[in-house]
Amino acid sequence: MTATSQIETTFREEYGRVLAVLISQLGDFMLAEDALQDALLNALERWDKEGVPRNPGAWLMAVAKRRAIDRIRRATTQDHIAVMLEPPQEKESDMEDTLPDDRLKLMFTCCHPALALEAQVALTLHTLGGLSTQDVARAFLVSESTMAQRLARARKKIRVAGIPYRVPPADLLPERLDALLAVIYLIFNEGYVASSGETLTRRDLCNEAIRLCRILVDLLPQEAEARGLLALMLIHDSRREARLTPTGELILLEEQDRTLWDSAKIHEGIAILDEAIALRDPGPYQVQAAISALHAEAQTFESTDWTQISMLYDTLAKMTPSMVVEVNRAVAVSKARDAQAGLEMLLGLESRADNFYPYHAARADLLRRTNQRDAAADAYKRALDLCTNTAERTYLQRRLDEMLA
Repeated sequence: MTATSQIETTFREEYGRVLAVLISQLGDFMLAEDALQDALLNALERWDKEGVPRNPGAWLMAVAKRRAIDRIRRATTQDHIAVMLEPPQEKESDMEDTLPDDRLKLMFTCCHPALALEAQVALTLHTLGGLSTQDVARAFLVSESTMAQRLARARKKIRVAGIPYRVPPADLLPERLDALLAVIYLIFNEGYVASSGETLTRRDLCNEAIRLCRILVDLLPQEAEARGLLALMLIHDSRREARLTPTGELILLEEQDRTLWDSAKIHEGIAILDEAIALRDPGPYQVQAAISALHAEAQTFESTDWTQISMLYDTLAKMTPSMVVEVNRAVAVSKARDAQAGLEMLLGLESRADNFYPYHAARADLLRRTNQRDAAADAYKRALDLCTNTAERTYLQRRLDEMLA
């Protein structure tokens, strides 16, 4: 590893942890972020020459505190505030790594229900993930100025609304944890199947969601659903290299080269799922992970245990009824029984799914499999009208051309 890459890796690993402590002590998102950026610039200059210190987090914390003090002194005459914040004077490289871990508080603050969902996602990636404003803007296909405004509004909302910087009390924890897990999964899904753009996947977002969930599992080791989500994302992500052709075209699950699947991620995901199940607190992420595990364990598409998968979707539909679950359940039934059975289930959803792209894509596929070519062509056209991802559109257009040939 080069010195530059080592520094970048250290920054990514330490950023969220140091920022969380700074926010906790300073009580100001912007001041904490600005001070840490000052410290990172200082570190980039010094570490490239002197090497990464033994305790980089403590080093960054000490320098960031001093930069915060400088900023406070320039802005106010209240020097007593600076004295209260003054860090120890020992050499930074020799400091003991006793940095507290306030990342859980920061996670819950970023994902507070008073913030809009898009703000929760952006703030989580920016503060805990250490992604620059430019990186977050690029990930969600908006301008850097738009993302900067979004982040600024979120920080102001936290300050003005007095959103607490804390782990929620016991009576609110389950609901707030669900929201936090949903944000992490939303980040992963945006990376796994990008809602728009030229590429199907955004690897950086998948990696970041998995990293954030690992942190959450470490901080809340008894939360089964956090482990369930981590298992689910790892197993999904194991198929990353098999999902596209060299030219960027979509490859469906049944056509994927399973030798390209990452067996290490599959084994880790299944092991984490077993740990979650052992906690005896079932939830929808664990059920979804179990479905993914059945896919991953099958040697071929044909040998997949579709009966078990359809039963798990029955369970999932009771836990979290949604159009996504119903469409996937119909597809599973089409494999476990026959295409017509799945198609009949989809047709029962028609009145509620007109603007839901996956519904029309699934319906088109089942109409194709039951040799209803004209109806399949119409369904592919409707799916194309709703789909905004180039890789998926290319696949749908190919299928439509087959129906019209």
